[in-house]
Amino acid sequence: MDEDKKSQTYSPNKRVNYGYIKYVSLAVLTVQNAALGLSMRYARTRDVEMFYSSAAVLMAEILKLAICLVLVMNESGSIIRGSRTVYATVILNFKDTLHVCVPSFLYVIQNNLLYVSASNLDAATYQVTYQLKLLTTAIFAVLVLKRRLKKWQWCALGLLVAGIALVQLSSTGQAKASSNLPKQSKILGFGAALAACFISGFAGIYFEKVLKESDISVWMRNVQLSLASIPFAIITHVINNGSMTNLLKGFDGFVWYLVVLQAAGGLIVAVVVKYADNILKGFATSVAIIISCIVSIYIFDFQLTIQFALGTIFVIGSIFLYGYVPKKPETRTSLSV
Repeated sequence: MDEDKKSQTYSPNKRVNYGYIKYVSLAVLTVQNAALGLSMRYARTRDVEMFYSSAAVLMAEILKLAICLVLVMNESGSIIRGSRTVYATVILNFKDTLHVCVPSFLYVIQNNLLYVSASNLDAATYQVTYQLKLLTTAIFAVLVLKRRLKKWQWCALGLLVAGIALVQLSSTGQAKASSNLPKQSKILGFGAALAACFISGFAGIYFEKVLKESDISVWMRNVQLSLASIPFAIITHVINNGSMTNLLKGFDGFVWYLVVLQAAGGLIVAVVVKYADNILKGFATSVAIIISCIVSIYIFDFQLTIQFALGTIFVIGSIFLYGYVPKKPETRTSLSV
């Protein structure tokens, strides 16, 4: 009897804590999604000494590695135990670490492409276009994981493509650009975003497959991911800029803020996936798109057209439709009236 009372008094608190984490993580994801697109665009249009986008990607990977190492140490209970776990997982189990090199390389290329896209597309168009990753992720889920999509999910993907086509074809005019950047090209921006979406889709499904085939924690996997990503990020920077000299050229407080924002993105998504469902995640993404559109009007002199608004509505609707989970019919027993 006493045990029953204890369980009754404990359960509500547990539910409150769970709900608190879920909605706080969703709110943070919404702000991060909106802020990242807007901040990347602003960082590439300021009339200041321009930073190397490949250097920002490298710094984000280093910061993400540091955060994940702290989380692994926390999970292990001590720095010594955590260090042994990292050594055993990353070094001794080297073949497993090699599997993570594929998504590591792809994520570095994807993040560099996103800077190209943000340099050539206004923040609102960039934010909407990047939702094509829903389509590419679904395609690779069918091809790689042999997942079957429901009829409404296929309809959602069709609606998504139609919405993004409307957004891209809408005449929004030439957005504000920095004198430090070459003339903007909507074709280059869209091409970079499209390539990033395909890379994101494949890398995400590949990483999901790796996660499901082992019992290694998400944070440890992210340690492997970042450790493998850093050499690729260094190589990418050297290829783009010729050397590692002046790595932090153009880095100021705003660029460092952007680095933190980008590094935190993947970690926030991991928390949301753990505590929230697809509908709520879709809601967060949709609100982020709306925020980006509104802020772009005031900061970047973005002109909202009816065609763009209609395309955005299609995209937001497709996100909710794709994540829709129908309620299971209640099973009736002989005692039910």
